[in-house]
Amino acid sequence: MAPVAGRSTGAVAVGVSILVSLALTYLFHDRHAKKMKKTKSNNGVVDAIGNTPLIRINSLSDATGCQILAKCEFLNPGGSVKDRVALQIIQEALESGQLRRGGIVTEGSAGSTAISIATVAPAFGCKTHVVIPDDAAVEKSQILEALGATVERVRPVSITHKDHFVNIARRRASQANQFAIALKNRNSQFNAKEDTERINGYESDGYNHTSVFPHDCQGGFFADQFENLANFRAHYEGTGPEIWEQTNGKLDAFVAAAGTGGTVAGVSRFLQEKNPNIKCFLVDPPGSGLFNKVTRGVMYTKEEAEGRRLKNPFDTITEGIGINRITRNFAMAKLDGAFRGTDREAVEMARFLLKNDGLFLGSSSAMNCVGAVRVAQAIGPGHTIVTILCDSGMRHLSKFYNAEYLSELGLTPKATGLEFLGIK
Repeated sequence: MAPVAGRSTGAVAVGVSILVSLALTYLFHDRHAKKMKKTKSNNGVVDAIGNTPLIRINSLSDATGCQILAKCEFLNPGGSVKDRVALQIIQEALESGQLRRGGIVTEGSAGSTAISIATVAPAFGCKTHVVIPDDAAVEKSQILEALGATVERVRPVSITHKDHFVNIARRRASQANQFAIALKNRNSQFNAKEDTERINGYESDGYNHTSVFPHDCQGGFFADQFENLANFRAHYEGTGPEIWEQTNGKLDAFVAAAGTGGTVAGVSRFLQEKNPNIKCFLVDPPGSGLFNKVTRGVMYTKEEAEGRRLKNPFDTITEGIGINRITRNFAMAKLDGAFRGTDREAVEMARFLLKNDGLFLGSSSAMNCVGAVRVAQAIGPGHTIVTILCDSGMRHLSKFYNAEYLSELGLTPKATGLEFLGIK
């Protein structure tokens, strides 16, 4: 009977093994199904936004002894991290009634946010009107026009000037609302009370804006990426949780540059709420006052009144990062320190990563990678550091990847390795 007992024991073992395997398979598929349910494509292009890969940058990791990981935001459908912001802003505006189908979303942007809005807005039946500084890479304007956006290129001036590109965009939203009211008044019979009807919170001033807005305009909404906290929420509710999940909560530091401040604020606040030991840092380009604000508590030197210094648009060749005021979004950040990056470091980093990792990155992405190396040097080997690859180099061909342009600025890349960051 012993052999029978042995066969019986073996059968039980096999049965248990099968049950365990089935249980593990069920758990895996259950988790996978839940994730797929969350990201199931049923809402068009907007469902492709977010859940971007987190990759190891091999060359920087090997050189520093840290695991340097990067979120590939250039893989969003609009080509940048700003897709998250555009989606959050538009969804919240529609839900609140500040924007409706047929309305025009206006924004003042150096390029990426505007491109993202122009990508997302049509999915909600809306149009885009963009005001962009004329020193931004020309291909960004070309992309916007190809996406069907109305584009105004204006000269760069201080944010305090009424004709700063952001302030013009704000006016365009108001004018679109005024135009919609005037249009409605012409097409309908109104009594005196109805003539004061408000559209999207604005009253008509009777001005004729027919040369700017389409005849089916349903009002305007100013996206206000710098001060609209939907920007922060996009990263607090999306990017931050994704990084936490993709690293299984095992990271030591996060670093990114700031323009509006939404990314660094949303991610840093989420990660430090999950684990206060995670260190979060800013990397700041030339011409920006945020490095001083984070490290010394003041935006400028004692000779300069805080908040009043005018940023020279030629202080840096990087686009979309650096600012000389504290936005509502940046004010939400929880930072442990900051590093100053240079244009040369960004240029050299971009070429180094293209040569060694096949990563073709834009200027802000390159600056973020400079920041990642600086953090690695500061905290030492054996740590995991995460940063953001905001967009690719495709939008930077006319400036950041233009050899003649860089030569005129004395920024022709010369490095053979990472010696520009002190790594031999």
